[in-house]
Amino acid sequence: MAGAVAACVHCGFCLAACPTYKVLGEEMDSPRGRIVLMRDVLQGMLTPQDAAPYIDRCLGCLGCVTACPSGVAYGELLTAYRAHAEPARQRPRMARATRWLVRQTLPYPARFRLAAQLGRLAMPFKQLLPGSLSAMLGLLPADLPPPGPRLPAVQPAIGQRRARVALLTGCVQQVLAPEINRATLRLLAAQGVEVIVPRGQGCCGALGMHTGDLAGARALAERNLSAFPQDVDAIISNAAGCGSAMKEYPLLFRGTPLEAKGCAFARKVKDISEFLDDLGLAQPFQPLPQPLTAAYHDACHLGHAQGIWGAPRRLLSAIPNLKLVEIPEGDLCCGSAGSYNIEHPDIADRLGQRKARHILATGAQAVVTGNIGCLVQIRTHLRRAGQPLPVMHTIELMARALPA
Repeated sequence: MAGAVAACVHCGFCLAACPTYKVLGEEMDSPRGRIVLMRDVLQGMLTPQDAAPYIDRCLGCLGCVTACPSGVAYGELLTAYRAHAEPARQRPRMARATRWLVRQTLPYPARFRLAAQLGRLAMPFKQLLPGSLSAMLGLLPADLPPPGPRLPAVQPAIGQRRARVALLTGCVQQVLAPEINRATLRLLAAQGVEVIVPRGQGCCGALGMHTGDLAGARALAERNLSAFPQDVDAIISNAAGCGSAMKEYPLLFRGTPLEAKGCAFARKVKDISEFLDDLGLAQPFQPLPQPLTAAYHDACHLGHAQGIWGAPRRLLSAIPNLKLVEIPEGDLCCGSAGSYNIEHPDIADRLGQRKARHILATGAQAVVTGNIGCLVQIRTHLRRAGQPLPVMHTIELMARALPA
């Protein structure tokens, strides 16, 4: 952590890229301000409790990393600091209960589906619930999609096999948008890719990594290290947050006996758009039935964390009858950020409203993004703005353009 702290020269380039600084305007709610706080805690000048309100309000979007001319590894610093400070924290009872509920449900699809179904029953009493629980209910769709048939253990390639990959199926995504995984299998198979869906896989550990639960994150990640085969060309993620977390397994397991295995795993991880862009399209897309203008939203953990900006745009631009438009402030976080829009609903709502306004200003007929959290957040705020545009995953739109 000390190296990352020392690398910051407090130039201020990060300020314009920081969502919380934009909406709150406080120095301590900026990346350089938080670095000072973390430094003071590590040097014993402040307690973790003193710095907590400002560190907690960080979305971890890593917009500051893209903007930083000094190469400060803010993401690694934030993850390591939260793991260091969390055991010393004293959270209010309701905050502890909310975190426990989130950790016990979101990473487990069956539990989350049950919790979401119970949440729908509690919707008439939403205004009577504490802020975080009310915010959680507000993000649920009007109706949960049916789970559909179980994904096959192996999806064969169509035609000559060009690659063999393993797919992370995700957690929340399986419940809120199971069609994304089905579209992923169809798209990859059509491009000559055999897909393995490991039966023993689970949550990637992102939630624990972002909230300081180091032991919980390692336990979930270790399960994936055992479940996923290494004799594949890539380990595919179709959720930006999950892919980013799996690429951070070297950091998660640093100094442990699993460090080498975590590094080998991370080297295999690719976002679905990154993988297909590298592989190239064997089958061209068919024109959409009707011309469509879509706004492309950069998920923070795809762009800022993984550096993947051009790949999804190039793939989408190959679809005839599709016009992509850019969103003003497109690289600014939408306010989802894992469980952030549950724990900090006021700030998340301000960012969600801002994102919705910018999307509507483009005149787009639909929104495309590469992360389930962004999809839910944007869909929620477009609906609240009275403009419920279709919001879909990048892969869903590409799958629509496959030959019949």
